[in-house]
Amino acid sequence: MIDLQKEISQALSEYTDEVTEELDEAKKKVAKESAKTLKRTSPSLTGDYAKGWRAKKVGNAWVVHNKTDYQLTHLLEKGHAKRGGGRVPAQPHIRPVEQEAIEEFENRIERAIRG
Repeated sequence: MIDLQKEISQALSEYTDEVTEELDEAKKKVAKESAKTLKRTSPSLTGDYAKGWRAKKVGNAWVVHNKTDYQLTHLLEKGHAKRGGGRVPAQPHIRPVEQEAIEEFENRIERAIRG
């Protein structure tokens, strides 16, 4: 009986380690793919904003951010008021990539759990 418990415990521990490793790899890949997609699809006047997308590990998480001109992300995504009146229209480019990344990460999680 003790051997059975030990075997089950060891199998669960190995499974947990495998899933954890696969999830860490999935986070990294999805973040890097998202940064590449944002580099391609971001609005570019001079190109600096589009080139500024990076994927960075922060603790256990991966964050996609714009290193070059982070202030522009909200202004471009949501639109903003002009100095002399009127508005600059929104150019949604982050939200579609975010939704795609969420779906891809969920798919990778399912595959990792199922083995």
